[in-house]
Amino acid sequence: MRTTGITVTPDVHVTVRGDLPPALTERAGRRVKRLFGLAHRPVLAASVRLTRHGNPGGEQPVIAQANLDVSGRRLRPQVVAPTAEEAIDRLDLKVRRRLERSALHWEARRGRRPDDDPGEWCHDPPSGSPGRWLSRPEGEREIVRRKSCSLARSTVDEAFLEMHFLDYDFHLFTESGTGQDSVLYHAGPTSHRLAQSTPQGPHRLSPFRLAVTVSGQPAPVLTTNDAVDRLGLLGLPFLFFLDLDHARGNVLYRRYDGHYGLITPAGTAC
Repeated sequence: MRTTGITVTPDVHVTVRGDLPPALTERAGRRVKRLFGLAHRPVLAASVRLTRHGNPGGEQPVIAQANLDVSGRRLRPQVVAPTAEEAIDRLDLKVRRRLERSALHWEARRGRRPDDDPGEWCHDPPSGSPGRWLSRPEGEREIVRRKSCSLARSTVDEAFLEMHFLDYDFHLFTESGTGQDSVLYHAGPTSHRLAQSTPQGPHRLSPFRLAVTVSGQPAPVLTTNDAVDRLGLLGLPFLFFLDLDHARGNVLYRRYDGHYGLITPAGTAC
């Protein structure tokens, strides 16, 4: 069967939450759609979500997030800003960077140029920051989102790329060399730190190129309630721990709305 070679460009579905002008919908969708030409492969689906939190006194109360499916590669750039207009501008820049870097990575994997050194990609500041959380008294915080998924078996470099493209502050995965539940996150002198459920030493990890600090501390074994108490006490953005019942790696994290989210391993795909 002959094909015409015509690529259909999908529309960008925009969702606006909170007290934001409806006119922003068209602008946000138009700004993201015009960047599709930078993708290494056709963009199959795209959406944008603009959210303004209920506390207008926050320093950066507006969150803009884009979700793109570039022929199976998921990109999820996210930004915060004091106004919706500035959030759209920042999202435009971040989507552009993600698409350009995704294209470079794709060409490297096809053998057209040497593989990228993940360290060369670490020019953006970490997306997480305590200043972006909505202020909420500790006694009012609840786990409002629970996500269970099978943990991908990855090298440290593969985990970094996944974390980078999806704009995560951390990435929970199974390290391929040790088989350990592990979390990669922004911290330490190298800007990246690896924590594992029961560390066996860096020499047991699958080969990787990312400059990373490997923690020698085992993850604490806690109940979910104990993890909530510890996270509130320490004031951290997230907590990696082993659940008391199954001794598997879990992550309890602070959400933008001031509540908590919980990621647990399971048999279903993320």
